[in-house]
Amino acid sequence: MDASTNKLMSKNGLAIKRLSQELFSYEVGDRIRTITEYVDLLDSSRGTVQSAMKFLQEDACISLESRGHLGTFLVKMNHKKLWEYSDFGVIIGAMPLPYSKRYEGLATGLYKVFENKEIPFSLSFMRGADKRIQALNFGKYSFAIISKLAAEIHQNENHNLSIVHEFKPESYVGNHVVIFRDPKHTQIKDGMRVGVDSVSLDQSRLTEIECESLNVTYVATPYNQIIQKLEMNEIDAAIWNGDEIFEKKLDVYIQPLKNPVAKEMDQKGNIAVIVVSNETKVIGRIMERLLDFDLVEAVQKEVMANEMIPIY
Repeated sequence: MDASTNKLMSKNGLAIKRLSQELFSYEVGDRIRTITEYVDLLDSSRGTVQSAMKFLQEDACISLESRGHLGTFLVKMNHKKLWEYSDFGVIIGAMPLPYSKRYEGLATGLYKVFENKEIPFSLSFMRGADKRIQALNFGKYSFAIISKLAAEIHQNENHNLSIVHEFKPESYVGNHVVIFRDPKHTQIKDGMRVGVDSVSLDQSRLTEIECESLNVTYVATPYNQIIQKLEMNEIDAAIWNGDEIFEKKLDVYIQPLKNPVAKEMDQKGNIAVIVVSNETKVIGRIMERLLDFDLVEAVQKEVMANEMIPIY
């Protein structure tokens, strides 16, 4: 067992780990906190914090420079070594199934920015914002990608969710449309059977608003079965993501949303956000400080324009 391992297993191990996690969110050139501030932040003794800081410097994880009354600054940083001591492991994010170029581009961009910072990273693909948020709260993932609309709905009901970053409009979907079985229909009317996917917060909430005050029958319909149920005459209409329709050139009958409130909500439904739980806030802070989210969106646009092959 080497000296580093022995050190991590000693009483100073926890302080080294937590200090590594804190310092990883810094950039070279940043002024770090004072020892007194780290004592309060890590809930540790002054001697333990000083010992942990000295260990990270001696092991070439960081290099510090004191500038008198200006404070102490980070002048060198070994991300790879510091990550190992932080004990974060692999950061795993959850996002929608990559059935559209927009999602493929988002996934490719995320892999790119994590790779640039040498942070171990992986994505898991799950249908339904509810399921992704539930898995996040269970500690299965470090963060999740959902729409701004879904995030705000959950934040009103669950204070364990925080938005780390909000991407630009149309980063999540282009827009939602109403899809009909019969081409003569231009809007949802009384008596119709309307497909609704309760797992999809966006689709279910938009459906509820679009059908407000109408006497319709809701039919539980998984998002990926909407076309099939329309063809089998099991539903008359449903709200769907327009991306898949246009990309696959599906021969279906669509109309824009009619309800003004639904149309306004859809403006939030097309924005992608990164969310973390209270337990993964430190990961969110690292992402917010170190990742180039503008590059994520640039890569997404290149993938959507077929100028880059998606890799995820």
